[in-house]
Amino acid sequence: MSTQLADALRTADRLFDRSRLEAEIARLADAIVTDHAGHRPVFLTIMHGGMLFSAQLALAIGERLDLEFDYLHATRYRGETTGASLHWLRLPTVPLRAREVILVDDILDEGHTLSEVRAWCLAQGATQVRVAALAVKRHDRCLAEIKADYVGVEVPDRYVFGYGMDFHEQGRNLPAIYALAE
Repeated sequence: MSTQLADALRTADRLFDRSRLEAEIARLADAIVTDHAGHRPVFLTIMHGGMLFSAQLALAIGERLDLEFDYLHATRYRGETTGASLHWLRLPTVPLRAREVILVDDILDEGHTLSEVRAWCLAQGATQVRVAALAVKRHDRCLAEIKADYVGVEVPDRYVFGYGMDFHEQGRNLPAIYALAE
């Protein structure tokens, strides 16, 4: 573990442990199965942050709903703790025309990334785009046009990391969600 991450962990608050997050993911899976019964949605993971959550969510859905997988890589952070303009690194290859899409991401903060990605999916002809976010940040700065349809946990208005979310491109594999000390 890098010194920078170790220092952050020493003073960070652990918000949610692995068992709590797994329970919330199971709850989300149940809702997704109910909402998409009879369909084969495109399960579209936003990399890198959404990777761990997406994999666990897909396994929790299991045989109850067939999913078609793809991913995209778009980021505003590029290793920093504040976002900038959206930078597309990879677009999905599965056609979205006339398909239901589930966007799976680690966190909904202000919504800039998810809003742009959702708009892109709709422009590709998706009939419906729902958002599954492991965490949603509690504040009033989120864009009005975006919301998470499936929310795992709410986190305070602090920089959070772990369970897919990074601290300067580190700590994504931590089995809990932490918040930097205030």
